[in-house]
Amino acid sequence: MTPVSSEAVGVVTAAAPTHAGVAHPGDIVGAFGRIRRDGAGASGGRWRRLRTLLVVSGPGLIVMVGDNDAGGVATYAQAGQNYGMALLWTLALLIPVLYVNQEMVLRLGAVTRVGHARLIFERFGRFWGAFSVGDLLILNALTIVTEFIGVALALGFLGCPKAIAIPAAAVLLFAVVAGGSFRRWEGLMFLLIAVNVLVIPMVLLVHPTAKGIAGGLIPRFAGGVNSTVLLLVIAIVGTTVAPWQLFFQQSNVVDKRITTRWMAYARADLVIGIVVVMVGATALMAVTAFGLAGAGHFTDAGAVAAELSRHLGGTVGTLFAIILLDASLIGANAIGLATTYAIGDAMGRRHSLHWKISEAPLFYGGYALLLAVSAAVAFSPDHILGLVTQGVQALAGVLLPSATVFLVLLCNDRALLGPWANSARQNIVAWTIVWALVLLSLALTATTFFPGLPTSTIEAGLAVGAAIGVVGGAAVIIAGRRYSALRDAEAVVRTLGGGLDPDQVDELDDTPTLTRAERRAIRRQDRMEWQTPGLDGLARPAMSPIRRAGLFTLRAYLVLAVALVVVKIVQAGVVGPASSL
Repeated sequence: MTPVSSEAVGVVTAAAPTHAGVAHPGDIVGAFGRIRRDGAGASGGRWRRLRTLLVVSGPGLIVMVGDNDAGGVATYAQAGQNYGMALLWTLALLIPVLYVNQEMVLRLGAVTRVGHARLIFERFGRFWGAFSVGDLLILNALTIVTEFIGVALALGFLGCPKAIAIPAAAVLLFAVVAGGSFRRWEGLMFLLIAVNVLVIPMVLLVHPTAKGIAGGLIPRFAGGVNSTVLLLVIAIVGTTVAPWQLFFQQSNVVDKRITTRWMAYARADLVIGIVVVMVGATALMAVTAFGLAGAGHFTDAGAVAAELSRHLGGTVGTLFAIILLDASLIGANAIGLATTYAIGDAMGRRHSLHWKISEAPLFYGGYALLLAVSAAVAFSPDHILGLVTQGVQALAGVLLPSATVFLVLLCNDRALLGPWANSARQNIVAWTIVWALVLLSLALTATTFFPGLPTSTIEAGLAVGAAIGVVGGAAVIIAGRRYSALRDAEAVVRTLGGGLDPDQVDELDDTPTLTRAERRAIRRQDRMEWQTPGLDGLARPAMSPIRRAGLFTLRAYLVLAVALVVVKIVQAGVVGPASSL
């Protein structure tokens, strides 16, 4: 009898359904073809590897391009029109944030084979699960409202009235999803993504300069640090690294049946998506920075299209309107699915694009209801919509630390991920990201409470906060060295074929430190053999008093920060015209 490799066993086991959300175990089915469950025909020459990449690609590319939604187009256009390329550095700093965050959810999905919301409920309980999903539902519903406003502004510029544009977009969005075919849905999404190539002729028509663009990579705050520019910076963070992305990509990885066997291809898909989103965001900022220099401050995305037409000709304005429409449709689709994926996870009901409407009524019904409510709200008075659209991206930036904390904690849950859990280096980067986001929120809070606060004071506060983060991080690293040594020693014992007897724990400190090559070989072997146990029979990790206090403190602060963002948005709407899409 021919022995079955441990890699093949791992793939087959990991592909098995672990909850009602997965339609059934089977092949990876994508817009560009199918890969058999056993991986036959997926390896070999260059062309086979390229075809495999094309079939596996999707979750990373879609989540990244969906990030440049209507709110993203408006935010980048506002940054360019009001500050030129001076805030481009914020996008550059967000590149590692995007990769680290989304690679963690990719890993969670491929290893555990369940969605992000279900993991939070299972590992942290209903209380924290309800908070996380509750934040997501409110923020996503408001964000989809902005997508419909983007549709109305884009089609309005092209001559279609709002009363027709919004209902037609809602029907189209539901039709794209409700076919019971993952492959069909992904193919339609790729068609929408292809429209983004229009940013190339659009940005060339405004004649940008390489020197002007490169100058924006130098970190600085145009006009000094104040609550207005900080709100815009947080909006850029919130629209570029949004909480919904975590829930969407993990569930979409599960839905597409991507397992750890295809991790390298899935990571490449994510990198491609990051390149596309950064090129698009930079191009949008450059269009208004170079095309509308001196044309006044940003009001809304519809006005941007009109101003571009007036200053540079109808072609540029039309291209901008088409990109805004396309971004709105992609964003609404992905954000709506992120929401219904999370609801299905929380309720334990079927939530997969492989199921038909009759087989997953809650999944498709929830998606239709979300579209209908958001479309109805999009008919609200303009001043209300202005406040909503201005605040959504900032709220996403403020709530992101909470979502990222749960993500990092899940990726350190060795009962779930085993050898796929975060390394020390990954944790350093991840917690640095969390702390940086918290510092931005604190700076916004300070400038909102004390609008006359000097720039030097704010910069000093940020420097002190950074120093606290460095000292605290160093203390954690030092404290974790002994634990790392114990893990190395345990790996040696495991490699030698024996279990780790409790009586041997005191002797582990004397075990020689493994070389990098030895650690890599052991980790590769462990990952090949690892499979996540069934969640129902997995003991929930104990919540230490320090962790519980930290989570409650973070939650209390975020409630305060959200309230302050709302106050700032209302003030902006009362004092001057509210910015909108």
